[in-house]
Amino acid sequence: MSNNSFPHEFFGDLLAANAEYQKSFKYSELTGSAAKGLAIVTCMDSRIDPLRIVGMSAGDVKILRNAGARVTDDMLRTLLLATYLLEVKRVLVMPHTDCRMASGTEEQIHQALFDASGIDTRSIEIRTVTDQVAALKEDVASIQNYPLLPKDLEVVGAIFDVKSGELRKVV
Repeated sequence: MSNNSFPHEFFGDLLAANAEYQKSFKYSELTGSAAKGLAIVTCMDSRIDPLRIVGMSAGDVKILRNAGARVTDDMLRTLLLATYLLEVKRVLVMPHTDCRMASGTEEQIHQALFDASGIDTRSIEIRTVTDQVAALKEDVASIQNYPLLPKDLEVVGAIFDVKSGELRKVV
């Protein structure tokens, strides 16, 4: 892709950072497989650095992210591909403390979106949670009970504390 196709006024900083990154790029030997056999389902929150949290490096882990670290149909589809085609043998579902998706009801988040944008989003499910532990148990069970995934897939759920860095196993 040509650099001219980027709107530089919005992405120039990214292009400059990428030019520096290319100078020391060292991952060309990696494959698309998860070298450590791990997939992490986590939130899109920018405070979460999944690889560092679990002591892994580029190429070790498949990282699946969405708002709230919820196990959706698309997450299950992605795990299906990761397990059968990309060497994933275990899954960590990792929501976090201080998550916006756990800070209000579905209606409250829709209202906040409306207030911020003027757009009525009530036709989509946001998947907020009022009880993170219960939601995490439900999400882990969704993976464990998904009939197309391998029966020997190891799944664990843990909440990441954004203030202390602790990963606390729940299920």
